[in-house]
Amino acid sequence: MINTNQIARIALIALLIIGCAIVLRPFMAALLFAAIICLFTWPLYHRIWLRLGRRDTLAAMLMTLLLLVALILPMAYLTANLADSAAKMFDELGYALQNLQPHAPVWMHSLPVIGSQVSASWERAAASHEELMKLLSQYYEPMRKFSLQAVQLVITGFLQLLLVVFAAFFFYRDGARLAKGLIAIVRRLGGELGEEMLKLSCNTVKGVLLGIFGTALAQAVVALAGFLVAGAPMPYLLALMTFFLSILPIGPPLVWGGAALWLYNHGNQGWAIFIALYGFFVISTVDNVVKPILISHSSHLPLLLVLLGVLGGAIAFGFVGIFLGPTLLAVGITLIT
Repeated sequence: MINTNQIARIALIALLIIGCAIVLRPFMAALLFAAIICLFTWPLYHRIWLRLGRRDTLAAMLMTLLLLVALILPMAYLTANLADSAAKMFDELGYALQNLQPHAPVWMHSLPVIGSQVSASWERAAASHEELMKLLSQYYEPMRKFSLQAVQLVITGFLQLLLVVFAAFFFYRDGARLAKGLIAIVRRLGGELGEEMLKLSCNTVKGVLLGIFGTALAQAVVALAGFLVAGAPMPYLLALMTFFLSILPIGPPLVWGGAALWLYNHGNQGWAIFIALYGFFVISTVDNVVKPILISHSSHLPLLLVLLGVLGGAIAFGFVGIFLGPTLLAVGITLIT
C-alpha cells in the first residue's frame, strides 16, 4: 500500500511539474520548435561535430550560425519589406476601385456562375459614387486590417525565430545527454513499447518537417518561375514570401493574388489573368498534393491521417500542432496495434 510519505512525494513532484509548465508556457512553442529543428538537422550537426574534433560548444555555435543564415536573415528581409509591400498593394487596390472603367471586362462576363453578378456589381460601382464608397467600406478596410494583422504575425514570428535559434544552441550542445536521459525515462516507463513509440515519434516529426519545408521550397520555386515569366515586381521577394507564408493555407494566395492585382492595375491584364490561373491551379496545388505525399511517405502514416493530424493539430495547438497532430496519431495507432 502507498503510505503517507509516498503520497506527499508524488504530490510534491506533481506540483513541481505544474509550476515548471506554468513558467515555461510562454516559451513552450519556441522550445518545441527548436527541439524539432535540432532533431531534423542532427545528422548535419553530428558531421560538423566530428569534423571539429567532437567539441560540443564549437559545433553548436557553428550550427546556430547556420540557422541564423538560413532562417533569421531571410525572415528579417521579409519582415523589413512586408509592411511596405502590403501598404503598396492596398494603395493599388484603392486606386483601382476609384478608377473603375464604366463596363466590366469581357472575360469577367464569361466567368461561370459568378460572372453576371460580379459584372453587375462592377458596373453599379463604376456608375454610382455612393455605390463605390459602399463597396470600398465593405471590402477595402477589412482586407487592410487583415493585411496589417498578417504583418504583425510575421513580426511576431520573427521574434519567436530568434528565441528558437537561441534555444537551439543549447539543444545542440547538450542534445546527446538529453537524448540519453529521455531514452532512460522511456525504458523505465514503457520498456520496448516505449522505445518503439519514441522512435516512431521522431520519425513522424522528421516526416512532417520534411513535408512542410519541402512543400514550401517547391511552392517558392514554382511561384518564382511564374513571377519571372509574367514580369511581376520584385519576383525574388514574392517567392521568399511564398516560402514563409506557405505554412498558412491562405498564405500563397495572398502573394500571387497581390501580384495579379499589381499587373492588372499596370495595364497587363493578360499576365494578371495568367498569374491568377497559375497561382490557383499550380502554386496552390503543390501544397495540396506534395505536402501530404511527402509526410505520409516519410512517416509511413496513411494519407487521411496525415491530413487530419496536420489540420486538427494546428487547430488545437497552433503552429506547433502541425507537428504534434500527426505524431499523436502515429503513437495512438501503435498503441492500438
